[in-house]
Amino acid sequence: MITLYHAPQSRSTRILALLHELDALDAVAIEVVTIPRMDGSGARDPRNPHPEGKVPLLDHDGVLVRESSAIIQHLAELFPQAGLSVPAGDPRRGAYLGWLAWSAGVVEPVLTLQALGIEHPGLARTFRSAEAVQDRLAAALETTPYLLGERYTAADLLLHSPYAWFGKPGMPVIDAWVARCMDRPGARFAATFDARHAAQGSRREGAPALE
Repeated sequence: MITLYHAPQSRSTRILALLHELDALDAVAIEVVTIPRMDGSGARDPRNPHPEGKVPLLDHDGVLVRESSAIIQHLAELFPQAGLSVPAGDPRRGAYLGWLAWSAGVVEPVLTLQALGIEHPGLARTFRSAEAVQDRLAAALETTPYLLGERYTAADLLLHSPYAWFGKPGMPVIDAWVARCMDRPGARFAATFDARHAAQGSRREGAPALE
C-alpha cells in the first residue's frame, strides 16, 4: 500500500499534482493531515509518521520516503508509463537527476532566504543568488519549452513549484515556463483539491482557511 501524507497548500501540493500526472491517484491513498504553519496556525498531526511532523511524506509498504525530490523521483520511476522520469541509460538522465538535486540543495534555500529578506556573503558564496538561479533556468529554457527539451518531466514539476508559490520572477522565459507548468492538468487538480480541503478544515476549526 502507498500513502501520501498531505497538508493543503503546502510543499506536498506538488506531489498531488504529480500523482495526477502519473495517473496514480487510484494507486496512492491521500491522508490529509495538519502541520504547523508559518503564521502560527495549525499543529503537528499525530497521524503523520514523519519524524518532524512535516509533509510531504510517502509511506510505501511501511518504507517512509521523505523530501519532495526523493518522493518525486520514487513515484515517477514507480509509474514510468507516464513518461515523467528519465530512465537509466538515457543520455538525459544525468541532467534530470542534477535538476532534482539542485532544486533541494540550492533553489529552495535561495528562494526561502530571499523571501525572508536574509542576505550574507557566505550564503551567496555557498548557494549563489536568486538572480544566479534564474539565469541558470533561463539558459536551460531559452530554446526549449521545458528543462530537458520538448517533453515535460518531473524536473519541471518540482522546479517550477517555488515560483508558483512565491510568484513569477519577472523574466519572460521563466514566467512563460511557470505558466505552462501551472496550466498542466496535475496542477489544476491539486489546486482544486487543496481549495476544497482547506475550506473544509476552516469550517471544522472555525478559523480562516489555511495560507
